[in-house]
Amino acid sequence: MKVIIDRDHLVRSVQDVMKAVSSRTTIPILTGIKVVASQHGVTLTGSDSDISIESFIPAEEEDRMIVDVIKQGSVVLQARFFSEIVRKLPKEAVEIEVKDQFVTTIRSGKTEFHLNGLDPEEYPRLPQIQEENMFKIPADLLKHVIRQTVFAVSTSETRPILTGVNWRIENNELTCIATDSHRLAMRKAKVETETEAHYNIVIPGKSLNELNKILEETNELVHIVVTENQVLFKTKHLLFFSRLLDGNYPDTSRLIPTDSQTDMIVKTKEFLQAIDRASLLAREGRNNVVRLATLPGKVVEISSNSPEIGKVVEEVQCEQLEGEDLKISFSAKYMMDSLKALEETEIKISFTGAMRPFLIRPLHDDSMLQLILPVRTY
Repeated sequence: MKVIIDRDHLVRSVQDVMKAVSSRTTIPILTGIKVVASQHGVTLTGSDSDISIESFIPAEEEDRMIVDVIKQGSVVLQARFFSEIVRKLPKEAVEIEVKDQFVTTIRSGKTEFHLNGLDPEEYPRLPQIQEENMFKIPADLLKHVIRQTVFAVSTSETRPILTGVNWRIENNELTCIATDSHRLAMRKAKVETETEAHYNIVIPGKSLNELNKILEETNELVHIVVTENQVLFKTKHLLFFSRLLDGNYPDTSRLIPTDSQTDMIVKTKEFLQAIDRASLLAREGRNNVVRLATLPGKVVEISSNSPEIGKVVEEVQCEQLEGEDLKISFSAKYMMDSLKALEETEIKISFTGAMRPFLIRPLHDDSMLQLILPVRTY
């Protein structure tokens, strides 16, 4: 194999597929990146058997030559060294040549590296996915959906299913739910589906985080294909495969309260900053709890007390405050995560007593909600 390739395109592709390469893997060849040169361009693949990413660099784009394939072929190169080398090469053009025994020469300007490559035939094949079950969603919307749910997944392996985000698709609507059993994040979005199919799948939170890093904030459509145990995200030059989590996701609909006893509307930024300040003294404990109490005159008091450090009290003016008086305690971190995810200027918080989960929603948007379980403080 022998190709001459534009460095910037190569760097970007290598960085994308590196997100799937793990240094700790039981299959040694997966610490490498597979490089395949065909007449159409160069394809790079990285995988850790949970996530696989394939990035394609076309031979030409908008009448500009990006890759010159002199001889077709393939090789697997050690990802850690290859990615560092490519990033630090001096010139715009990079020549990659594979000789006997997969010894690979990488030249750029006056620099020349020789890397020992591996046999590409030993690299696991990517799953071949039939594209009948497909739906589409714009990339920027997909990024929002991921960002507004994935933070709430569980990090503990005791219930593996909760380390993923539940995606349900019915009637051209995607509903994403993540919960770690102390809090829940839900987001709905319209999607374009080919068939009237409905799915119920659980995608690992880790996969969605990596996908979010790779996707660009454009309105280009991402094609999503679902199979038995895999999901594939497709953009123009990228394939992103992830395995799905086995098992049934718990039914969370009954957790979401329909009525409320106390409702407040606050400016998100002010409220977030007040919670942040109150949590400064609560950080020491393992569960950084802050308390919220309603006061007359549409005011809520946010406080935190650590006997050995000190205490903090702050009053926040609400835009609106209705219903019964309330004193409730909750995790400052969970509240701040939720407020950051909502990205709205004003939010409505609905409480049903001090021991029941409470809802946080944007004021003028029904497509998302956050649910937090209070903390019992005696």
